[in-house]
Amino acid sequence: MPLPKNKTIAIVDDDRFLRESLQDLFETAGLIGEPYPSAEDFISRNGFLTADVVLADFHLGGMSGIELLKILRQEGHCHSVVIMTVDASLPVQAAAIQAGAVAFLLKPFSSNQLLSCVERL
Repeated sequence: MPLPKNKTIAIVDDDRFLRESLQDLFETAGLIGEPYPSAEDFISRNGFLTADVVLADFHLGGMSGIELLKILRQEGHCHSVVIMTVDASLPVQAAAIQAGAVAFLLKPFSSNQLLSCVERL
């Protein structure tokens, strides 16, 4: 199944290098990568209005990816939210799924893993 073109993927991560790398990957795949350095930036810039998928880090330097996910759900923004993290513990995975994440990616992940995940959404 080919990737849907012109879909916007919000990249919410405090690692500038990762944001830029993922933005390049998505654009190479025909998608639009929108980088945000924090959950607060994503909210203040109304990223939820344009994002088809939100890719958020679990641990951010302020509001966490889980807190962002909960706010999106409370506000009625039914985005597909993918939580990514280096923390493979079961409590972290359970928190992501219980909050409504549609997928959980363990860093480091491959480009193919990420694009396959986005394709399924």
